[in-house]
Amino acid sequence: MVKQKTIKTEISLTGVGLHTGKEVKMTFKPAPVNNGFTFVRVDLEGHPIIEADANYVVNTQRGTNLEKLGVKIQTPEHVLAALVGCDLDNVIIELNASELPIMDGSSKYFVEALEEAGVEEQTANRNVYVVKEVISFTDEASGSEILVMPSDHYTVTTMVDFGTKILGTQNATLKNIGDFKTEIASSRTFSFLHELESLLDNGLIKGGDLNNAIVYVDKEISASTMENLKVAFDKETISVKPNGILDNLTLHYPNEAARHKLLDVIGDLALIGTKIQGKIIANKPGHFVNTQFAKKMAKMIKIEQRNYVPVYDLNQEPLMDIHKIMAMLPHRPPFLLIDRIIEMSDSHVVGMKNVTMNENFFVGHFPDAPVMPGVLIVEAMAQTGGILVLSTVPDPENYLTYFMKIDNVKFKHKVLPGDTLTFKCDLITPIRRGICHMQANAYANGKLVAEAELMAQIAKKQQ
Repeated sequence: MVKQKTIKTEISLTGVGLHTGKEVKMTFKPAPVNNGFTFVRVDLEGHPIIEADANYVVNTQRGTNLEKLGVKIQTPEHVLAALVGCDLDNVIIELNASELPIMDGSSKYFVEALEEAGVEEQTANRNVYVVKEVISFTDEASGSEILVMPSDHYTVTTMVDFGTKILGTQNATLKNIGDFKTEIASSRTFSFLHELESLLDNGLIKGGDLNNAIVYVDKEISASTMENLKVAFDKETISVKPNGILDNLTLHYPNEAARHKLLDVIGDLALIGTKIQGKIIANKPGHFVNTQFAKKMAKMIKIEQRNYVPVYDLNQEPLMDIHKIMAMLPHRPPFLLIDRIIEMSDSHVVGMKNVTMNENFFVGHFPDAPVMPGVLIVEAMAQTGGILVLSTVPDPENYLTYFMKIDNVKFKHKVLPGDTLTFKCDLITPIRRGICHMQANAYANGKLVAEAELMAQIAKKQQ
């Protein structure tokens, strides 16, 4: 299993927003496991957090725009592409404005900053969604389509055709995410002249200049338009190059437009919130079709994860039997609620309990219709997690485990006599000073029966 990754140290960049023209300071900061990519508006009271989540997409006009409880994040796609391209999982992005800096219109400067910050491997395993069948989304209005099919790796192919002679048909492919820096990151955003005129008329692209956007001239430039462009770009003269783009800029690649569309696809699909193992093919991609596809994928993954039940061989020799458990845990019957430990690593533990009619709690808990009390399922999950945290000290018999906090508890199905419960506890943050913060799930009969976020601490017994 591949471990999750964050950056080693924080690093800041400053620039202007392409559409707002406002100067913005952006700081990348290390984040804990399972944090994902989150934006923090440090210029607003309470420093509200907006997760990089497709469900927060509110519009895709001239970029991807997020909004949560009235707080906005504008054009995050180039930064998100850089985070994915650097193979990161958990990063906090602090901003003192709503729009991220455009820089040169690519992901190049973000990648360089992240590389300077360094990469740090974390304790938890990376969650990857393995595509098992073709999944697609088509925008009937534009004819844009994006799909993913099964593959051994994450690859992306984009095909663009804007129906203009100046740009023509272009393709781009990224076969390995490790090649993002050299093949895709420096590809800049682009616009057509007819779009530019509309944007200028509506007071947009206030932070634009000829150094952060390729402008394809798809129509004859009138004298008035030429004067407007001079003012907008603060240039004394503007002309059109023989290859049909405005001057003062040289293409990095003949198919730079297709490569930038590929960059946008990677950034927008980061909003799924889970890394994908599959082959992405996008025909005439745009932010609308990208983010609609991301929403569809996120919903599918959430449903599958909700219904996912890990399978363990309960007949194999356990890692710890009841004797070894009692040698570590201070609990004793009738309040010892786990029978075996099946597996354990530095970041997770799996335990098991056979529920029988002989349990003491069935004497008073609906004896005519016995149901295992939900609070005891939570306690059993905590005892399983206790094995994990006690295994970090050389003398666990001299420690006791105490609850500190229980959050997000949900009971999904009844647990009855004859059921076999399995408990899986995964660390949310590394164990520090004897404090264990974990996500705990309980399964029975091929279903998730309970879940909770638990925090506990071990303390030495008083002599």
